[in-house]
Amino acid sequence: MQADVCIIGGGVAGQSLAIKLSKFNLKTLILESGEADFQKDVQSLAAGDNIGEDYYPLESSRLRLFGGTAAIWGGRCAELDPIDFEKREYLAHSGWPFQKDELDPYYDEAFASLGLKRPGEGRLWDVIGQKKPEFDPQKLDTDFWVFDEDGERFTNLSRQGLEVADIILGATVTDITVNSGGEVTQVTAKSLNGKTLTVSARSFVLAAGAIESARILMAAVPNRPKGFGNEADNLGRYFMEHPHARGGEIIPNDLAHALTVLPRALRVAGKRYAAYMRPAPQLQREAGILNTSISFAARRRAGEAMEMHRHLTHELKHSLPSSKFWRMLYKKAKGLAIKGLEWTDPKSSMLAMKLQGDKVGVFAVVRAEQAPNPDSRITLSRETDALGMRRAALDWQLLDIDRRSVKVLMEALADDYKRLGWGEVLPSPWLSDESAAWRTDPLISAHPIGGYHHMGGLRMGETTQTGVVDRDCRLFESTNLYVAGSGVFPTGGWANPTVTIMALALRLGEHLGQKLSV
Repeated sequence: MQADVCIIGGGVAGQSLAIKLSKFNLKTLILESGEADFQKDVQSLAAGDNIGEDYYPLESSRLRLFGGTAAIWGGRCAELDPIDFEKREYLAHSGWPFQKDELDPYYDEAFASLGLKRPGEGRLWDVIGQKKPEFDPQKLDTDFWVFDEDGERFTNLSRQGLEVADIILGATVTDITVNSGGEVTQVTAKSLNGKTLTVSARSFVLAAGAIESARILMAAVPNRPKGFGNEADNLGRYFMEHPHARGGEIIPNDLAHALTVLPRALRVAGKRYAAYMRPAPQLQREAGILNTSISFAARRRAGEAMEMHRHLTHELKHSLPSSKFWRMLYKKAKGLAIKGLEWTDPKSSMLAMKLQGDKVGVFAVVRAEQAPNPDSRITLSRETDALGMRRAALDWQLLDIDRRSVKVLMEALADDYKRLGWGEVLPSPWLSDESAAWRTDPLISAHPIGGYHHMGGLRMGETTQTGVVDRDCRLFESTNLYVAGSGVFPTGGWANPTVTIMALALRLGEHLGQKLSV
């Protein structure tokens, strides 16, 4: 087959890019390794080794089907902050090749495509109709996540804007042909039933997720045995997640206030919102810390047994096949729990705490930024998959600044909580334990380790010494191979990456559309 643009991966990044390219009258082809729905044998291609910090099994940490892991996405939408794009002297390897204002029009476009109001800079407090909490603005800031509740948006093969793209399912790219000048001339895809497809195109875009895109560049380019795009040994490095943890206990003077000062489940004009807190930019710069979000929730204390309903939804999401039927069951169970919160919180949480006594308290749920770390990396395993490609290996590594950032944030919250006369905040003891970079807690979140947010490994940089791709997401070593997705993030910020993935893909689509339409 032939195309103007061949997109490898049919998830959030690949679809957003294809929809943008549809405005430019270019022939676009999407190669998706998965099928229209979950298939166990296809999913097994994602298996690999964890050789660093404890992490989710790689086979279940991302999905191979049309729509990718967005098929089980919780819909939590947020944008990065301006400071996330800055080069910070206290944070090694920080700084994007451009500032946030360059992404602003694409953030607008991304949120509009989801039918959502764009958050940021506190503007959603006016939409919600509630007064912003009176935290010290030089130390703490608050805002809202807004939720996309169309859980099958990205699994819809008939989604508006994709009509003009050719979509090939069950097509796993196993070989990339590159000439001496770095131009990709063709890619070869294989299916598990033995079929082979060769595609030539003017431009190619890897949009297969951070781990798989890095793996393809390492394992599928025969004449680049050290990896395509690995001139300065950056390929696969700087892998990041948003690690989760228990930040500390809130001991309030007014329990109802503690459970509603950062509302967890609000519905306004049919849209769902949830509040969070993060360190203000001034605190980040003065204390030399990362950007991290926290929310307040009633949770069982460390060491207690998990509640039955939480255990059930956890099993539905993580232990059963991710087919449409099981996804529907999980989303219905979760939806009922969310409706319950919307209708009854904080009274239901207060009643549950009263009935369970000392087993339950109000805790800070941490969703943290991870510092870019060259030793946190994606490599190749010795094992091969059913198509003969070497599997990925993940060596996830955290740094002391990751833990210290949460410690400083919780101490700032404790000071401000006391100043406001709201009660007391007790930072978790592990934050003062310098012998460990992080400590997870299975009772604090449905995702106890991290958010399944794979970032880095193919980072943007100004030169090959600092990145794998340039500011336009083009591989430094190639004239026509690009990368879309959170693998190109130089830093991860605190925010869930989905909308930033969309914004970057829309920006890349504009660049390619203008370049190839000439």
